[in-house]
Amino acid sequence: MQTAWMKQSISARLLIIGFLVLVLLIPSFMIQSLIHERQARRDGAVAEVNQKWGEQQTITGPILSVPYKYHQKDALNNLVTTIGYAHFLPEKLQINGELLPEVRKRGIYEIILYKSVLNVSGAFKPVSIKDLKVASGDFVWSDAFISLGISDMKGLNDLITFEVNGQKIQVQPGIETDDILGSGVSIPLDTVYSNEEMDFSFDLNLNGSESLLFAPVGKETTVKLSSTWPDPSFVGNFLPAHHETSQEGFDASWKILHLNRNYPQKWTGSNNQVEASTFGVKLLVPVDEYQKNMRTAKYAFMFIGLTFLSFFMIELLNKKLIHPIQYLLIGFSLLVFYTLLLSFSEQMVFKYAYMISSVATIGLITSYTRGVLKDTLQTGIILLILVLLYAYLYIVLQLQDLALMIGSIGLFIILSLVMYLTRKVDWFSTLQQAVPVKQDKTDEV
Repeated sequence: MQTAWMKQSISARLLIIGFLVLVLLIPSFMIQSLIHERQARRDGAVAEVNQKWGEQQTITGPILSVPYKYHQKDALNNLVTTIGYAHFLPEKLQINGELLPEVRKRGIYEIILYKSVLNVSGAFKPVSIKDLKVASGDFVWSDAFISLGISDMKGLNDLITFEVNGQKIQVQPGIETDDILGSGVSIPLDTVYSNEEMDFSFDLNLNGSESLLFAPVGKETTVKLSSTWPDPSFVGNFLPAHHETSQEGFDASWKILHLNRNYPQKWTGSNNQVEASTFGVKLLVPVDEYQKNMRTAKYAFMFIGLTFLSFFMIELLNKKLIHPIQYLLIGFSLLVFYTLLLSFSEQMVFKYAYMISSVATIGLITSYTRGVLKDTLQTGIILLILVLLYAYLYIVLQLQDLALMIGSIGLFIILSLVMYLTRKVDWFSTLQQAVPVKQDKTDEV
């Protein structure tokens, strides 16, 4: 008696279908966890290659530093002499360069790397110690040096020849003080004249990955970059003044004044705000298959619910009965779509992976429906609904900025259709009474 009631009662079947939808959310969350795991494996492979080739690069400098002596008393009231550093930024800084992208493979993963060829030039104005509150006699001018910050030294391809006022100087690894820079090279200077401008220039050939950033240490900093990479993202604190992007690559230029940042042209001691003002370019991967897979998987609840709703409407309007086990099998078929999509998208372009996975899933559910319902028209309706659902989802994935609006409109249309089809259903009597079912071989499932 209880089995017959569950078989024919609409209210009981609604409860069962709702329960099955909730049960199927468990494997859908497991699929999302699988996507995260595969993404973590990809990120691990990328990080390993980047670590060996050269990671994200940040160029800071050059910065002129002059040591000085300052005197203070210790706990025993003894006079102690300590070395501090005064730092001077260039009056002009010009950087012209080109990014040469390379795509390397690690297993099934593609990793974006680059070689940068940069020419850096500029000038320090005559050094002025005014306002530094340090006596001129305390400066050790003979130990002055210029430092250049390079965030990942493994990326250096060639020796750096630094030219100051026509004199070529070989750079030394490491920086004497960590007041500003934690990694880089230094250029020792024999003499620094307070009344002489210092022109400098050097070439920098550097390997890196993902992004290249610069600190605007010049009183006027200009940077010009070009590349054959068609998908740049301009990042950091400043956008380029001019840029052109096409399928052949990009050209971008920045012009930044010292008034645009939050630190002066000279100071003593440390300053951590220099690298916080960086700007530059990031080489985007045009399609992140894991991000699209995750966005697709988040629609699993809607897909299962709408598909089950379609079958329930067939039950309600055409007096067909579908067993809960058959609902469960259809739900698992919908979930297999996401694993197929994930595995295929790791091997091919996302749109082709989506096409293959959706066609396979639609074909499986349609053929199963034909065997269950034994009705060509109703099977065709299910086929049409699935095609529209998967096409709709693909459109939503492509229109990322409009996804919320398109999704809301789609749900509104679906709700309107359901309300229209059920406008004449007497829900009070339907939920309370058994559904008359034709007891013939065609309708038995």
